Amino acid sequence: MSRINVLDIFKKSGALLDGHFKLSSGRHSDIYYEKFNILKQPRLCEKVCVEMAKQFENDNVELVVGPTTGGIIIAYEVAKYLGTDSIYAEAADGGKGRIFKRGFHIDEGTRVLIVDDVMTRGTSIFEVIELVSKYKAEIVGIGELLDRSGGKVKFGYPFKPLAVVTADDWAPENCPLCKKGIPLTQRGSRKFQTA
Repeated sequence: MSRINVLDIFKKSGALLDGHFKLSSGRHSDIYYEKFNILKQPRLCEKVCVEMAKQFENDNVELVVGPTTGGIIIAYEVAKYLGTDSIYAEAADGGKGRIFKRGFHIDEGTRVLIVDDVMTRGTSIFEVIELVSKYKAEIVGIGELLDRSGGKVKFGYPFKPLAVVTADDWAPENCPLCKKGIPLTQRGSRKFQTA
């Protein structure tokens, strides 16, 4: 599956939205990739997750970890293809960082693949890296459906997004859409503070 195919899937599934959006980073953008329009379709979700898993099938992955919420589904599907287990990292109380709940843990030295859905600043991935590192696991790579940073975010581990795009985003005070009075839509699973 080429990058063009993945972007076509976003378009055909209605996951590519135009408007005025508040991203989970707090920044504003005129484009939003609603990954749940893909993740809600089991066959389509499986298709993109298999492509992600294939990129790491020779890395002896022992565990796949994803952040809540979309990362749960992706981690499950990628792990299913790789023949291993998956767990997920939830937001810590107070919303700072990630923790494992539900009895999840990682044994020291476990070869971990981290996966997620759509990335702009990489906050969720950085939080999962920090959490997995506390367990002294070996991070073998990071898979992503879509990197909307244009490749700007660096993690220090092999990073293999299925597609890379450059999407404009602005601090709220510099947002041209706000200046035009275009109504703001808030999407995503992180908790936001009103501006």
